[in-house]
Amino acid sequence: MSEKFDVIVVGAGPAGTSCAYTCAKQGLKVLQIERGEYPGSKNVMGGVLYRKQMEEIIPEFWKEAPLERPIIEQRFWMMDKESVLSFGYKGLEWAEEPYNNFTVLRAKFDQWFADKAVEAGALLVCETVVTECIVENAKVVGVRTDRPNGEIYADVVVLADGVNSLLGKQLGFHKEFRPDEVALTVMEVINLPKDKINDRFNLEENQGCTIEIFGDSTKGNLGTAFLYTNKESLNIGVGTTLSSMIKAKLKPYDLLDYLKNHPMVKPYLDGGESAEYLAHLIPEGGFHSVPRVVGNGVLVVGDAAQFVNAIHREGSNMAMSSGKMAAEAIVKAKELNDFSETGLSSYKEALNRSFIMKDLEKYKDAAHTFENYPQYFREYLPMMNQAASKFFTVDGTPKREKQKEIMREMTKGRGRIKVLQDVYRAWRAVK
Repeated sequence: MSEKFDVIVVGAGPAGTSCAYTCAKQGLKVLQIERGEYPGSKNVMGGVLYRKQMEEIIPEFWKEAPLERPIIEQRFWMMDKESVLSFGYKGLEWAEEPYNNFTVLRAKFDQWFADKAVEAGALLVCETVVTECIVENAKVVGVRTDRPNGEIYADVVVLADGVNSLLGKQLGFHKEFRPDEVALTVMEVINLPKDKINDRFNLEENQGCTIEIFGDSTKGNLGTAFLYTNKESLNIGVGTTLSSMIKAKLKPYDLLDYLKNHPMVKPYLDGGESAEYLAHLIPEGGFHSVPRVVGNGVLVVGDAAQFVNAIHREGSNMAMSSGKMAAEAIVKAKELNDFSETGLSSYKEALNRSFIMKDLEKYKDAAHTFENYPQYFREYLPMMNQAASKFFTVDGTPKREKQKEIMREMTKGRGRIKVLQDVYRAWRAVK
């Protein structure tokens, strides 16, 4: 390919495709490069897609996109070895247009989304690895691929190459991420008839449920697990930071098997048939780990920019919004014919005004707090289950005495001041 493009987008996940689609719709000449066999073949997420950000790109996309189920219930489990303390929200307003969010299978959805970018005018090339950015006079002017004569040039290169962005590292935008800045998530797709899913999760036709699981799902280490309903399958997965995995000497697939056989989880999977195993790195560093995102002739979006809010399990929405904002900045730069860092700076300005940076800033200390103080997952979550069991067991003990006994157990070996300090520290991390 000797021709020059307006934009080269590296990666065909939600961030890259949002950028490619928006640029192509504005008449720009776009090349999108995907290393996988097809868009979605290398991409993994638990399987939740948010409506608001996607609709800003393709209005009423749910009428044609390959979605699984609109989510009408979100549950949260604080899990111990033989119990669950559960809370959540179920709302029938989420079962009606315009919906709130959906479960998706990435292999299906990413292909559909990339096809929409192609329909808008983008050129998609798969099974191609971008080995490095071409830099001339301190400006990114294109990319070098693993194909013969694989140098391709553009006014702007957009890095949407995922959490371990080798291109961003090559440019010096970030160093090697530390083990506490990245989580390894493994998941499995388990086929199960639709009627059984509806029955087990108390759902009607075209209704979905998500369960986020904390505590024993990761054997008390920092991380979460999930169980999501698709049309005729379940997504089940678990992830911890690499630092936790190394310290506790955990093997990811052993952790997934442990979760699947947990007495609180196993009944949901009974009779299911394994369809697919997947593993993926997730950016967990948050606000403090966001790399440089704008340079001369280059922008960084999605996971490559560490745009994931682990507290609210939000990543796809941040990816799509960042891709769209990057595209809008490129369109402005094209009008000014200025593709320098200054000419592309409206991207960073838009990010700082958006929910992305505001939410990351709000939770900037959360992951590090729970990583550095393991008692939250290892002690307090089991204690919550034990307290609930004790309080709701009817054995003739007056409730006031039960409350006193629960408080004694909570402060045993710690002291009330220490417990209050822990509560205050956790509140500060998420307030």
